[in-house]
Amino acid sequence: MDARDKRLDPVSNFTLTGFGLEQEPWREFASGEESRVILNSFFNTQDYTHLFIHHDDGGQLHIGLDYPQNVQTKVIYISKTGQEVVTKENGQNILIIQEVQGGDAKTFTIAACEEVTFPLLSNPGTSRSSAVGLAEEALRFMERQRNEALAIKAQIEGRTFLPYSDAFRDKRFHDNALHDDSYQGDTEGRKWLELLHVCDSTIIEWVKLVSEVLQQDSSQMVLDGLEPLPSAEFNFWRSRLRNLHFIQQQLKSSRAQQVLSIAQRAESVYLSSLRDLHTDVQKGLDEAEDITRNLTPVQEKLEELQQMEYQQLGDNMAAVMEEVRLVWIRSVFYCRPCRVVVLLQEICTLLIQMVRHTGRLTHTQTHRHTHHMLSMPPSPPLLQSRSFLLGEDLMRPLGSEPGEKMDDITLVIWTLKSLKEAFRLCRTQLEDHRRDGDTLSWDFPSQLVFFRLDHFLLHLQGIQEVFRVSLQLHQLECTVLSGVGGRMWTDVVQEVYQDFLCHVTVMCDLTCDPTDPDDQSFLKHLSQFWVQVSDLERRLVSVLSRAFEDCCVSSSAAAAAAAAKLVKMFGFILDRPLIHDQLRPHLVRLEEMVLEELDQIELLFFSQREESDTFCMFTPSHAARLCWSQQLRLRAETTLKHLRTLQQLDLDSGASKLVLQRFNHIEDLLRDFGDGLRSSWSSLLDSDSEFILEQPVIQNNQQGMLVVNCSNKLQVVLRELRYVSRKTAVELRPYAARLFTCRDDITRSYLSLSHMVSCYNQVVSGVFPAELSLIQDQLQDLHLNQNLSDLQRYTWGSEGLQQQVEQNRDAVLLLHSTVSQARANMDAMTRIIQGWAELDLLQRSGESLLEVGDMEQSYRHIREEGEELLRLTQLNRSLYGAEDSSKSWVMYLDHLDDKVQDGLFQLVLRSLHFLLDNMKPQSCCAFVTVSLQLQETGSVFEPSVGVGLSDLLQTIISDIYTAASLPLRISVSRHSNYQVSLQQSSDLSALEQEVKNCLLQVKEEAELLLTRLDRYSYLWLSDRKRVMQEFLTYSRQLGPEELEAVKTPPTLTDFQREINSLNTLREEVTHLDDVILLHSWLQVDQRAFRDSLLSLVHKWRHLYTDYLLDSVSDSLQQVTPHCDDDVESASSSSFRLSETIILLEAAGVQLPDHLSAQLQVVTPL
Repeated sequence: MDARDKRLDPVSNFTLTGFGLEQEPWREFASGEESRVILNSFFNTQDYTHLFIHHDDGGQLHIGLDYPQNVQTKVIYISKTGQEVVTKENGQNILIIQEVQGGDAKTFTIAACEEVTFPLLSNPGTSRSSAVGLAEEALRFMERQRNEALAIKAQIEGRTFLPYSDAFRDKRFHDNALHDDSYQGDTEGRKWLELLHVCDSTIIEWVKLVSEVLQQDSSQMVLDGLEPLPSAEFNFWRSRLRNLHFIQQQLKSSRAQQVLSIAQRAESVYLSSLRDLHTDVQKGLDEAEDITRNLTPVQEKLEELQQMEYQQLGDNMAAVMEEVRLVWIRSVFYCRPCRVVVLLQEICTLLIQMVRHTGRLTHTQTHRHTHHMLSMPPSPPLLQSRSFLLGEDLMRPLGSEPGEKMDDITLVIWTLKSLKEAFRLCRTQLEDHRRDGDTLSWDFPSQLVFFRLDHFLLHLQGIQEVFRVSLQLHQLECTVLSGVGGRMWTDVVQEVYQDFLCHVTVMCDLTCDPTDPDDQSFLKHLSQFWVQVSDLERRLVSVLSRAFEDCCVSSSAAAAAAAAKLVKMFGFILDRPLIHDQLRPHLVRLEEMVLEELDQIELLFFSQREESDTFCMFTPSHAARLCWSQQLRLRAETTLKHLRTLQQLDLDSGASKLVLQRFNHIEDLLRDFGDGLRSSWSSLLDSDSEFILEQPVIQNNQQGMLVVNCSNKLQVVLRELRYVSRKTAVELRPYAARLFTCRDDITRSYLSLSHMVSCYNQVVSGVFPAELSLIQDQLQDLHLNQNLSDLQRYTWGSEGLQQQVEQNRDAVLLLHSTVSQARANMDAMTRIIQGWAELDLLQRSGESLLEVGDMEQSYRHIREEGEELLRLTQLNRSLYGAEDSSKSWVMYLDHLDDKVQDGLFQLVLRSLHFLLDNMKPQSCCAFVTVSLQLQETGSVFEPSVGVGLSDLLQTIISDIYTAASLPLRISVSRHSNYQVSLQQSSDLSALEQEVKNCLLQVKEEAELLLTRLDRYSYLWLSDRKRVMQEFLTYSRQLGPEELEAVKTPPTLTDFQREINSLNTLREEVTHLDDVILLHSWLQVDQRAFRDSLLSLVHKWRHLYTDYLLDSVSDSLQQVTPHCDDDVESASSSSFRLSETIILLEAAGVQLPDHLSAQLQVVTPL
């Protein structure tokens, strides 16, 4: 059917309006292949009477002959009033178009039949206008349509619709008519028989429909080979309860009562069937209500179970099974083995599905069968199983991180076994439970419940073994074999590992579901994988056999260690049966080598026990020998440990007992050796301790410094005592015990003495002459000389040593602190003075010129630091405790004053050198700048190169010396300030004279510059009016010697000569340099002079151009009144007007606007 067909116009117009579409989208939609087929079926055939158009959420149009499912948007419903082809003539009459919501399409069909079509066709007026029997046929057709719609609607809602014939609509057969005793005429009798036939048919159909509902069983899906979830069981009984309630409501309706009345009136043979139908429905309701009520706790528990993490499921299996047991006990109708077995099978399926698939797919597959069985749509799922092993993705971690996924598989296996264990406990509990004298035990075989779960568990255990082996073989990546052929055998192992990765990659890339026990494709790959693993194990056996053979070639110690290392390195795979059997002979040989290693240890002990002290250089001799014996013991224990590593492989050889006996013999030898060493060490420690305790604590060395006596010997003995107390069982004899007892006091005394002696030596060794008398005064005040002499009479064993040391230490530390602080202050003052020597009073600006603007900041800095020097000086006086007038303090101040004066001298010297270095010809960089300006008297420098520049430099030198006057004098014996002292310095005076010489040289060059610029002096010295008058009279400027000349008026050529001469002069002045450098350091800025000179040149030029402009103006004034005459002849000027204008234009002079306007007026004439 074409989209332009006129029959589509009503549908097109209604659709465009209803959906707000444009014409073009509708035309494209109607022209589509699918749309044309559906429209053709509706318009050109009698088979279809309904058409539905709707759009989805994305705005896409859809068309169909059946009602749209799961559509909540608006639907355009087109129906025919009868079964006929739609033509152009009848299209407006038989088409009914309505707009309804998607979910109400079937309700609208029913309503349209009952409220529109039936009244319309039942109207006598309509019937008379139709052909004979057409209205009745249409009524029957619409009745079938209505019943079909009601049945479909009920089916979708999961309910069973009991159809009701329209024959019962005849008012003659209502309740009142049914009680009449007879019917008049053959026509009424015939209709009565027809009605009775319809009634019997209705009862038969109702019985059939209800029987189908009651005969349905929830186990049917299991019998059909499906794998339903518990949600299917819950949905079945809940839907059955709802459906039976709906059937019962229909049986109690007025229409059903009408059918019952007709059957009773006619004493129909199906009356008893109708009554039995009521009874069966009630029994079914009782059963469904009981089962639904008792299954609800199970459903809630399973819903709660599914919300848990999978790790929590195993602990909740007993609770789930307890709910099932309670259903068995409480329910009257559900305590049947077949039903409990089905429920338990569904629970097993749920747990399997939570492992294998996503809940949505499984739920959909289950409800597809439920829909077929119950004639109802799938309800929203009660349970959503969650995938844990992810089906096809299960094997993917096999190639990278199999450990985590293996833990997941182990968890799944434990969880499923927990369900079986919970079932066993519930069955045991039910054995003693009775109801009405009958045993309620579960006497059905458990295989009926767990046959599929057991099959799945066996399959998972096989997968678990794959992961376990893969986890073992993955450790081959980090294995590295050492030895002569280690690199080669490592490469072989890595080849095995790479082949293993290839096999694992094949397993990882499988597209089948590994968790499906019936998947033959996976089982085939699994079998092939085990064959490949066996081949890899045989290759590893060859490598390991050679590696163990290489171990046996080495010495016994190295062999045992290497073998133990190999066992630890490959222990993850040595328990594989094939590998273990092949390597057993090599491992037995290694046990024998362990015994040989113990023999080597015993031989080494007897050969080196007298020379063992050479092996430990940083511990006491006896400790070194004990350490050597402990190393031998550790070596023996390590060898024994290697043996135990090999014994983990269950070798069952006879060498183990012999190894233990040999180890015990070596242990006895080492114990006796250690006891003898400890006795000898104890005697030596005692004699050394006696010597130390009798020695004085301090004494003077040859340099006059204090030293701690026996410091090295004391440290050695104390270290040995600490070593003995911690690590050995050496007996301490009297002197050693005494020293050990008071070791803490002696240690503290030693540390205090070391600190005190160090501080005292620092004070004495670092003194300078001006400070020596101050320190000697403090030593006298603190009585330190006498106290230190007394301390030298104390020995390390003297009583009261600690107290005496502490007293002297405090005095020495006080002196050290005072002197250190005073010296720190002196260092700070020295840094200040050195900072002056590096201070830049003068510096260049951003243009490399002399910058003196920051000198005040330098002054303030020097003044503040001078005050800081005075403050630190007074602080040192208080630290030394000196009197202001004491000779030692005056000497100290003079020393400091000399340093200050030297720092200021360096400051002035640095600044003068800065001046001199920048005023020498070698500097080639501007240092001072002056400006050359043109004044009425001529060219001058600003400031003046003579007096002005000399004053500037003299001021700078004075400012430099002023810096030396800022700090106050430190010394009290010297009264003049530092500036006066520095100005008397011959070195500084010589530098000043050199600066003045540089100034004289630059002054000479400046005068030469002015002389060169005097060639332009006539521009500012000559009288322009006088010169112009001479030019107009003589056509040139008269020379100084000419008093009279022939009067010759100037021509335009003379004007052009003078103008060109001035233009040349202007170009020459323009190219004068902006700045020039004199004597390589004085920068002369010529820009002001050049600008003034250019201004004078322009003024001279304007004398000539202005005269010519006036001439043009006069000529134009004379020409204008005689505009009919010739322009040139009418002018009285001596210059031709055109030539004058051309000359002005050549000189770059434009005519004023008013002259240009006059010239335009006279030119055409």
